[in-house]
Amino acid sequence: MRIVIDLNRCQGYAQCVPLAPEVLQLSGEEALLYDPNPADSLRQHVLRAAASCPVQAIILDRLDENGELA
Repeated sequence: MRIVIDLNRCQGYAQCVPLAPEVLQLSGEEALLYDPNPADSLRQHVLRAAASCPVQAIILDRLDENGELA
């Protein structure tokens, strides 16, 4: 799985952060830091975090076993 955050769309609501703290972190009050390639074991956390975003700023891409976009 690959994550991309549309930082132009992100409003810093941070509803996603507590749902996937291993992947998403706030830096200061509004800057969002994230791991673009989280471990597959965190998939459910990342999916829930993406679903919680009120502005749909979290974009998820699926990767195949070779690391290529599926």
